[in-house]
This record gives sequence, structure tokens and C-alpha cells, in this order.
Amino acid sequence: MLTLSELELAFLMRRRIGHLATADRSASPHLIPVCFAVSSHRLYSAIDEKPKRGGLLKRLRNIAENPRVAFLADHYHEDWSRLGWVTIDGCAVLLEGGREHEAAKALLKDRYAQYASMRLGTVISIEIARVRSWGNLDA
Repeated sequence: MLTLSELELAFLMRRRIGHLATADRSASPHLIPVCFAVSSHRLYSAIDEKPKRGGLLKRLRNIAENPRVAFLADHYHEDWSRLGWVTIDGCAVLLEGGREHEAAKALLKDRYAQYASMRLGTVISIEIARVRSWGNLDA
């Protein structure tokens, strides 16, 4: 289990959105924007009440078939000296209940005011296996 550096963690805390990449068992990729929260060694994202198309979400189906995932949070600026990004590779599990599920929901609700009155369901918990970062992480 890897932990984020203080600089990487601070960079992620300033980002409001990230991008989660999953793949099914045939390695067909699926990339989506997600709200997220981080601890020193895990990243969390939850399925919320916003309208979704019917059926089990593709990201959840993919994780059930292939738990290896990637996550990207970045900062773009026209002044390219201010560009930066952090990527995380890891193994995801789907949490439906329990202590970690409740703690992750609390982290997400603290981070996003929109979640305060919203029911959060399944939580995607990613154990951080590899972190890469580049550029100006102070942005």
C-alpha cells in the first residue's frame, strides 16, 4: 500500500473533480468524471442520487469484472508553467456497508456540500498501488 506525498495530497484536495478509468474483462476502457475524497492510502468515490441511466452502472460492472483502475486529477492553465497532474493506479473494491463505507461517505459529505442531504450508495474504494505526479503541484 502506497501513501500520497503531502504535496500530492494537497494538490488533490484542491481539485473538485477527477477522472476514473475502469476496464471490463476484455480491457475495453471506460472513463468518467467523478467526485472524490482521499485519505493517505485510499481514494473514494460514491454512487449518488443524481439521475443515471437504468441498470447497473458501467463503472461498477467493470470493477466487478476487473478491479484494476486508474484515476487522474489535473490542473490546466494557459500559462503552461502552471500545469500539473496526479495519477493513481490501484485496485478497487465496491463497499455496500460497514465501517469503511460509512467513513468514506463522511469524507465525501464533508468535501461536497451537495452531498449533505443526498443518499450515497455504493462506494468505490481504491487502494493506492502507484502514484505518479508531474508539473506544478502548487497550482
